[in-house]
Amino acid sequence: MNAKQEKIILLAADFVAINLAWLVYYFVRVRSGIVGMSMNVELWLPMVAIYLFWLLLFFAVGLYRSWYAESRFDEITRAFKIISFGCLSLFFAVFADDVGKNVNIQSRLLIAIYWAIMLGSVSVERLVLRSVQRRMLIAGVGARKTIIVGSEAKSQELYDELLKYPALGYKTIGFVSLERTRATPHCTLPVLGDLSALHAVVERHDVREVLIALDSSDHDRLLDIVSKCNGHKVGLKIIPDLYDIISGQARTNQIYGFPLIEISPQLLTPWEATAKRTIDVMVSAAVLVLGLPFWLLIAAMIKVESHGPVLYKQERVGKDGKLFSIIKFRSMYRDAEKEGPQWAEKKDPRVTRFGKILRKLHLDEIPQLLNVLVGEMSLIGPRPERPVFVEQLSKEIPMYLRRLKVRPGISGWAQVKHKYDENIEDVRKKVQYDLFYIENMSLRMDFKILLSTVAHVLLGRGHT
Repeated sequence: MNAKQEKIILLAADFVAINLAWLVYYFVRVRSGIVGMSMNVELWLPMVAIYLFWLLLFFAVGLYRSWYAESRFDEITRAFKIISFGCLSLFFAVFADDVGKNVNIQSRLLIAIYWAIMLGSVSVERLVLRSVQRRMLIAGVGARKTIIVGSEAKSQELYDELLKYPALGYKTIGFVSLERTRATPHCTLPVLGDLSALHAVVERHDVREVLIALDSSDHDRLLDIVSKCNGHKVGLKIIPDLYDIISGQARTNQIYGFPLIEISPQLLTPWEATAKRTIDVMVSAAVLVLGLPFWLLIAAMIKVESHGPVLYKQERVGKDGKLFSIIKFRSMYRDAEKEGPQWAEKKDPRVTRFGKILRKLHLDEIPQLLNVLVGEMSLIGPRPERPVFVEQLSKEIPMYLRRLKVRPGISGWAQVKHKYDENIEDVRKKVQYDLFYIENMSLRMDFKILLSTVAHVLLGRGHT
């Protein structure tokens, strides 16, 4: 069972649980006479509105993340908090215009009744799903292909522990040795290759989880292992005694009593990710619509000055390595790269006179807001690079592919802190800034970068 199928099952189950809770509440409130209130309340329209409310709230706080993310207790605890918050918000809005002491008392009672029904319905639904999932995993259904990276002794030790916890969902297919060596007769795990073949092993076996079991003398190998896995959609975890060597980039993940430590997790909380995407869409749409006359004027001036299309498209690498076409106002002469991809230079002769103005004010970037609207980019994030350069830089710069774990941005921490890329050394420096941003992502940091970007535009600090 893949992540998409998991989400569909969760959505279907929540649909039943949320609407069932409303039907029970409707019966208690309108038909039963328990609350002592005679009300003429519609059934279907409020049901649709309330379902959409809970659906958006559940998405925002991350209740539709992978089933493997939390234990049953942790999920029910989080559901308790979310439903409590949602019920208070919902009923404060519905009963904001209530007047009279008697109505207010009844309102509080209705809040408590719906909260109890909703919490019970969703909790039971989630517990049933988790219990079914646990039994399926124990039976080997839906388990994720997993490999262990490390010494033979440590890998075997970790494998033996995993066999005690089948509900974790790890289907261990073998281990990758740190050295080119054959396994001893005591090892029950097949050797899939050595560390140099890790990238190929992950790709060939469609691996979804990589568990790292290093001896204390092999701590220096961790960066190499993480770098080799960063270009793949895999979870990275290590045994807990190595926490000290990745301080600041790890998050404890303990399920069914088995502790593992997650390396380089996505640090943006679900609600922040939802808010970030909402801001992206709203700001992009507003700038494109409100500034339309100005953008049409820019298009006309580009067309007047030089032959060629107004917009310039170029293939870039986006989140998780997906390719997309970035859109910009053309600032160079036509066929500027007829001799192949190359770094832009200061006072580049390929740039038109009007193009220099566009670049200085960053106005050539405006059409990228269309990329933001369709979800290929964000307002803030690492700068998207071309496939040929990504292939080259991923070989030369450790952790470079970590940049592909987030949606690329029009502006970012590296763009406001460092100059325009002119050579490989500039890229190396900017990768440090990009990694810092990824490990410290937050809405607060995004607003800080956005303000710095506006200052850059107003002061005309763009690359010409």
